[in-house]
Amino acid sequence: MGEIKKIRTACRNCHGGCGVIATVSDGKVIKVEGDPESPISYGTLCSKGLAVTQMAYHPDRILHPMKKVNGQWERISWDEALDTVATKFKEVIAAHGPEAIVIGQGTGRDYESHLYRFANMLGTPNVLTAGHMCYVSRVASTLITCGNLPICDYRGEPKLIVMWACNPQWTNPDEYKGVDFWKAYKKGAKLICIDPRKGFVAKRAHLWLQLRPGTDAALAMGFHRVIMEEELFDREFTAQYIHGWEAFRERVMKDYPLERVEEITWVDKDLIRQAARLYATTKPACIHWGVPTEQTNNCTDFTRTATGLMAATGNLDAPGGNVLYVNPPTRTVAEFARHKELSLEQRAKRLGGEQYKLGARVAFITPKVAWESILEGKPYQLKAGLLCGTNPVITRDGAREAYAALQALDFLVAIDFFLTPTAELADIFLPAGTWLEQNHVADNWKRHGFVVARQKCVEIGEAWQDHKIFMELGKRMGQQWWDTVEESLDYLLEPAGVTWEEFKKIGWLQGEMVYHKYKERGFSTPTRKVELWSTTLEKWGFDPLPKYVELPESPVSTPELLERYPYILNAGLRTPTFFHSANRQQPWLREIRPDPIVEIHPETARKHGIQDGDWVYIESPRGRVKERAKLYDGINPQVVVAEHGWWYPEIKDPGHGWDISNINILMDNAHRTMDPAMGATNIRNCLCSIARVED
Repeated sequence: MGEIKKIRTACRNCHGGCGVIATVSDGKVIKVEGDPESPISYGTLCSKGLAVTQMAYHPDRILHPMKKVNGQWERISWDEALDTVATKFKEVIAAHGPEAIVIGQGTGRDYESHLYRFANMLGTPNVLTAGHMCYVSRVASTLITCGNLPICDYRGEPKLIVMWACNPQWTNPDEYKGVDFWKAYKKGAKLICIDPRKGFVAKRAHLWLQLRPGTDAALAMGFHRVIMEEELFDREFTAQYIHGWEAFRERVMKDYPLERVEEITWVDKDLIRQAARLYATTKPACIHWGVPTEQTNNCTDFTRTATGLMAATGNLDAPGGNVLYVNPPTRTVAEFARHKELSLEQRAKRLGGEQYKLGARVAFITPKVAWESILEGKPYQLKAGLLCGTNPVITRDGAREAYAALQALDFLVAIDFFLTPTAELADIFLPAGTWLEQNHVADNWKRHGFVVARQKCVEIGEAWQDHKIFMELGKRMGQQWWDTVEESLDYLLEPAGVTWEEFKKIGWLQGEMVYHKYKERGFSTPTRKVELWSTTLEKWGFDPLPKYVELPESPVSTPELLERYPYILNAGLRTPTFFHSANRQQPWLREIRPDPIVEIHPETARKHGIQDGDWVYIESPRGRVKERAKLYDGINPQVVVAEHGWWYPEIKDPGHGWDISNINILMDNAHRTMDPAMGATNIRNCLCSIARVED
């Protein structure tokens, strides 16, 4: 055995960014473990991160560029691959303009800065992300409400936590690690859990509010109602720092009596009162919310209403509440990406930009407009695309439309590890490096107050980290880039006064936290206050006050469907093993979760003759898929809970079974079903039927 090195780096198998020590022997990573000196994960590491070597060295991983010839993949050099892409993109730009190229990204690998810089300098406003219904949607909604994203301040030791539609031990979402929540809970913080499903958190909560899936915004209104009725709000804060408090109060008192909130949410009004009272009277208290609240037509308004709870109770930017962390003084992703250099003329061509103005403000398009452009040519036709680390065939609602659109695109490039169902539709495949093969100033887009050093541990095959791919392709397009990735990281770090080489040794930087910043300079909104009456939404012609709108397909809005589709499908159940559509190749993880699971209440299962372990068809007005039944009494008998992200790498045809268990085939992505400002889609909820698979 040759030299053994231990390299301190940061994970990116999910959103977490947890600290890692990688052991390298003979140029190969043989072990990863949690880094006890990490300031954000303290030595913890989840199953996904621990299994990374099975992903990096998987025999099916593609480690060289490829092009498709007569339907078959052929190996090519990097020069041929990049020259081919650059030549095709230049042809499209010359004939149709840069807006005819769509650039797409997934949720992993920390390359937003480089991807957006490439897109902006290309001149296309059409960047397709998951941000319309995941994380960026909450950033956009809080930007117009209080100027930044309020984060649960676990470091400030909250005395009460409202865990709203989130299970951080399994997901380590964005700014958060499960360990932070768990430490606060073990130190005695009270816990309110809001979730349709009795999971790990609900079982430990002091109060569990089992709401009807997708009605979170109505429940938040119910909290406000109690706080207003019992005058539990912070009088000084609401008077001095909230714009539109009285108008909002009038709406809540008029439209959201607790009896109505109970009727909408299925949560007993006395339990709502008890929970709201506990939240408002326990100081400090924080709200930790998850993406199910955003993946509905109430995306923007839930986030704005929840931010209003933090503000009204005096918990906004207060120690132990929801705070606006101060990031270290590195260059922001927006500055690196040169967003301001995309011309007004090109911004005006953003697909759906006039309709979904809040989404356009944070520089993305909702997927539906891309599919319509490709398939129907309206308002113009996308001709080419580049998708990096994303698998929209599996992860976007209206999955059959997504598949048809990507099939119809004239020219498609995929950057990934494996030939996923989406990558199989490409003309050129570019092999990406995993986080073990990456140098980067990680977490530089988050709002938790840190950046961490992700150090390259190894190089595998001919794979390049995503950042290098954008740089080298950008140079071929005549864009201004650096000679090396490390030089671009020096540029990112320059305001902090350190180089990449120095940062690697330091390991992380932390911003200097200041609480109650609004007392000195107000909030970063047009009125310098928390805007429950949003002057931005008002200017755009939207309702300036938050409200709840019934889900587009539910027992309330579409009762005519109930005879055929009597159950509420609550899709997107997370697991500790998979990150959306990723990781299904890895034996350790697949052994834990070999099949997709649909949870069915035992009473409901009996009605349909379904036994635990049976394969079950789940059907909506848009199609039918199958998953394996798990009988579980922790859900309402009228609710069916299903996993998302499933495809089958072991099926070797190009489709890899993309339409067997893909729950997003069942979801509606029509414009009328979306959040009107953001373009968020109802990827979580619809009506469905179930039946045991007999064939």
